[in-house]
Parts: sequence; C-alpha cells; structure tokens
Amino acid sequence: MTGMSEIRYDVTDGVALITLDAPERRNALSVEMSRELIDAARTAEADDRVGAVVVTGGAHFCAGAVRSVLADTGRDPVEDEAYRNLETVYAAFTTIGSIAVPTVAAVRGAAVGAGLNLALATDLRIVSRTARLLPGFAQIGIHPGGGHFTLINRVAGREAAAALGLFGDEVDGERAVSLGLAWAAYDDAAVQDEAMAIAGRVARDPALARRTVASFRRETAPGGLPWDVSVELERSPQMWSLRRRHEA
Repeated sequence: MTGMSEIRYDVTDGVALITLDAPERRNALSVEMSRELIDAARTAEADDRVGAVVVTGGAHFCAGAVRSVLADTGRDPVEDEAYRNLETVYAAFTTIGSIAVPTVAAVRGAAVGAGLNLALATDLRIVSRTARLLPGFAQIGIHPGGGHFTLINRVAGREAAAALGLFGDEVDGERAVSLGLAWAAYDDAAVQDEAMAIAGRVARDPALARRTVASFRRETAPGGLPWDVSVELERSPQMWSLRRRHEA
C-alpha cells in the first residue's frame, strides 16, 4: 500500500500486520489515521492470500481518539463535519471488527477509550502483562461511545462491563486474561511475535479461515443489542456529554 502516513501495512505468510504509527501521540486516532486504518483493513479483506490480520501499535497500542475530534463534536454535535469525523473514528474499529478474516490485537502499553474499542473489536487479544486496558471516558467527563458496553459485555460479561465502562476501572494484561478480555499475556517484547504466531496458524488456509470466522461470529453473536444498534444507542448521550464538557 502507498500514501499512508500513520498506518504501516505488511503481509507475511498470509498474515496482514497493521501497525498504528503515530507514537508522538501514543497512536490516538485522528480522522486521517482512522481512514488509513479502514483502508488497510479493506486491503487485507480484498486480498485472497490474507488469512488473518494482526493490529498493533508498537509500544503504545492506542490512546483513544484525538481530543480535537471530541472537542469539535462537543461544540456542535449535529454539525455535519464534526458528526462525520466522529463517525469515521467509529468506523475504524467497526471495520476491523467486521472484515471477513480473523483478527488479533497485539496490545502493549495502553488501550484507552476508542483504543480499547479497537482492541475489543478483534476476534482475539494477545496482551502484555503490563498493558493497561481502560475506558477513560469518565475521567474526561463524557459518556462511553462506539458500542463500548456491548464490546466489553460480549467478551467478559456484564460485571466487567459495569466495572470498566460504568465505574471507570482499569485492568492490566494479566487481569484482562483472567476476566476473559484477552486470551494470553506475555512479556512486552514477546507480544507481537506471539500474536503473529497464533494468527499464522489460521492464516495457512485463507479460504478456510474466512469461512470459519464467519461461522464463529454468527454462532457467538451476543444475545443483547447488536453492536451497530448499540453504537447508535450510545451516540446521543455521548454527544450530550461532549457538548456539556465543551460548555463547562
């Protein structure tokens, strides 16, 4: 792929490695980075040789959405450009969560807010023992967004969704594994290699991987609200909270 400035895209042995590459802001999702992430995900999906995708951020997974996106939405939640920009950030992780190949997040450092949504959007998470998984919404005075409660609930249940999403708790990598938020925790330096190894197993047969992940997602779909519905359900109160924060 060419023309990308904040996303790196590489394919090795059937595994597409998508790396968020804006370390100066700890990979907080800008509108442009979100567009590039969507493009990278669609590129992997369109390549029949790709049997799995690994999403990583290097030393810092993703610090959420850039504050300017939230601030612009807070000024006027229904203004067209602001609305569409936040929608693009949402689309970054909903696209990762819906492409027709198995996806793995390799999480080092912090996964905050939209960054936690991005990690939870994947089919499987491999984390550093010292990773920090936290919603971060309450800390900046806004309502969760992006279907946050649904994402936590579908992998770790209502109690975890309450502790993290409602009460603003955070967990490290080892605790995340014990709660079911992640599959395995490793020392920091081993996280990406372990994620690539587990993705490589399913990627050996890309056609089978695509059929299997489709069945997996259908059969394990949450019994509550569909994710796309929860995204819209959370949009209104999040817009309210952004406007309130702007006016405070």
